[in-house]
Amino acid sequence: MGDLQLQLLRLLWEHGPLAVADLHRRVSPDGELAVTTVATVLRKMEARRLVAHDTEGRRFIYRAAVREEDVSSRLTEKVLDGVFGGRLTDLVHHLLTTRDIDPAELAEVERMIRERRRKTP
Repeated sequence: MGDLQLQLLRLLWEHGPLAVADLHRRVSPDGELAVTTVATVLRKMEARRLVAHDTEGRRFIYRAAVREEDVSSRLTEKVLDGVFGGRLTDLVHHLLTTRDIDPAELAEVERMIRERRRKTP
């Protein structure tokens, strides 16, 4: 899935159904992308069943046809398997050593690990 496709899906998940013009304004506020580019990407996404549309007059109103959780799971698995050979520890090490981590976020990760340990036999 390309960056623009993911941006469009995020907007649809966050805001619900939106017209092509609304999506265009949000992904390209400076007008760098043409409206037709956004419309073409949406048509391709619809062919892949990522989005669906309804018609209001002459406007196409697009909505996400996939759940955010399903997409994030697929993308995460793809990165974990493709980049890190399925090794979760390598992925975590990479994140811990290459990103600035807010102390509150790190505490939340530690809490999640403690919770997972309690659930694992």
